[in-house]
Amino acid sequence: MDLNIVIAFVFGLLLLYLVGRVMVIPIKLIMKLVINGIVGGVALWVVNYFGAFLGIHIPLNPITALTTGFLGIPGIVLLLVIQQIISA
Repeated sequence: MDLNIVIAFVFGLLLLYLVGRVMVIPIKLIMKLVINGIVGGVALWVVNYFGAFLGIHIPLNPITALTTGFLGIPGIVLLLVIQQIISA
């Protein structure tokens, strides 16, 4: 066997192992972020829909979307508290 083939084979196995490790660990984090994003988006829609009757509105922009996406329900509460502090 040629030494270059052995080195390429070992390098390929190492690369496959590293890609596998990198892909397995963040999948849990990505799934958590996706679930938080969905819950946060639905909660933002609910707050804006039912808050229209109470005069509560959280504008939809990249900052509010990221906040609710990362934090979920606590992000909605945080945005409502910040909005009340700023408007007071």
